[in-house]
Amino acid sequence: MESKETRVALIGIMVTDTEVAEQINALLHEYGNYIIGRMGLPYAKAGVSIISVAMDAPQDAISALSGKLGAIPGVSTKTVMPKPDRAV
Repeated sequence: MESKETRVALIGIMVTDTEVAEQINALLHEYGNYIIGRMGLPYAKAGVSIISVAMDAPQDAISALSGKLGAIPGVSTKTVMPKPDRAV
């Protein structure tokens, strides 16, 4: 069985509609085997919840999770990954 190369990534999630929390949690559970950790910060003053999700996963799984989360109304995502090493 061939194993896929994984990458470390951080998905930043901004939620403006708390009614979608169940959908978000279902997706995070679906990709749970790739999640290193997560932190959620409700910020009532601005009317948003901020979630950060650290992952170690194949590129396609990172992209799929970020895309599925971003497709939920009231949810915005941004994914950050380290720059690849460059030979000098």
